[in-house]
Amino acid sequence: MPIRGDPLRHHNLGVFMGVSPVEPESDTPMALSDFSIRSAKPRQKPFKISDSGGLHLLVQPGGGKLWRLKYRFGGKERLLSFGPYPATGLADARQKRDGAKKLLASGVDPSEERRKEKIATAISQNNTFGAIASEYIAGKETSGTAATTISKLKWLLEDLAAPLAERPISSITPAELLDLLKRVEKSGRRETARRLRGTISSVFRLAVVTLRAETDPTFPLRGALLAPVVEHRAAILDERKLGALLRTVDDYDGWPTITAALKFMALTCARPGEVRLARRDEIDFEKAMWRIPAERMKMRRPHDVPLSRQAIAVLKDIWSLSEHGELIFPSVRSNRKPLSENAFNSALRRMGYSKDEMTAHGFRSSGSTILNGRGFDPDVIEAVLAHQDENEVRRAYNRAKYWPERVKLMQAWADLLDEFRALRRRETRQSTQTVDPIIS
Repeated sequence: MPIRGDPLRHHNLGVFMGVSPVEPESDTPMALSDFSIRSAKPRQKPFKISDSGGLHLLVQPGGGKLWRLKYRFGGKERLLSFGPYPATGLADARQKRDGAKKLLASGVDPSEERRKEKIATAISQNNTFGAIASEYIAGKETSGTAATTISKLKWLLEDLAAPLAERPISSITPAELLDLLKRVEKSGRRETARRLRGTISSVFRLAVVTLRAETDPTFPLRGALLAPVVEHRAAILDERKLGALLRTVDDYDGWPTITAALKFMALTCARPGEVRLARRDEIDFEKAMWRIPAERMKMRRPHDVPLSRQAIAVLKDIWSLSEHGELIFPSVRSNRKPLSENAFNSALRRMGYSKDEMTAHGFRSSGSTILNGRGFDPDVIEAVLAHQDENEVRRAYNRAKYWPERVKLMQAWADLLDEFRALRRRETRQSTQTVDPIIS
């Protein structure tokens, strides 16, 4: 039976009887305040305190407070997170709610838009110059590029190009690159600046083909850098002086492997790095051949070196010293480590030869100059030195065609070195036997 009369009287009656009146629900929840948010204490179970427009704060038992937006899209109820309070304040949360509402009004799901933004951010992080440079280096390592080359690439891209590391690659401009390169150039390293430009260009080309950049901004910089000052490696080109050097090497009392390696380098005209890292399994004594693998060659192709009788003798003389390792010319400290990059030049300095007189790489120049001067076939000499032929077909043809000629040339060169050494020995002996006449 309905209660008639004063509503307030009935309200008081209900309170008197211990029954709480039912308050009508509001269509618009009361807006939150920073005070009410801070005052909300955690309970045993998570609970929500609402703001408006579907925005609410989820209070967790541990005390954490997380912003959520409840909305409907495509007939389904969904939730969107706006981050924790107080890192995301009340005003920020409302601004994000309003942004989501605008997307909904235009028919876009805010959650899907958020997912796309995360993907774009992840892609952007992988599109920095540093990230693509790392990919480029990793690709070189996988393809078998020599360790020394990898080390140089890392120095160029990770050290010298460090200012570009966090930059989105598509936003890097030619002017920005020119400033970087000019700073390297002004430090006196012209060749390094040019090499850095070329290496950076390789990274951009990788970005272009993987659709992470549209152009290579280093292209307009061609010709913008000063030409490097060419410094030829010092070499002894006089046959008598070369003979004197060979005698000095023979008499050198340093570590045996260094002496043997210097002799072997002179006999084979190989590069210092190729000799330092030479391995026992690369030598074929029956065929008198040293096969250098592609990863250790400057031109990245395998190179076969004919071994003269003298070169074979040097190897057999030193062979027992490396029988417990893989390297032919191991380090003084360990048979598992190669001689250092400076070992040969340091030995030459101790022998009395300055850097302006002779370098380890100079043995190649000595061989090339003297053999050309004596009229040997220039093409065969180039094949011996493993210089790159621009014509790929001709290169493959020459490698097969010139093998017998190279075998003869390397034996002739070894015999010439013996002659230079013997000539110097005779001249030294004669000079010590010569006595100035005494005028009475």
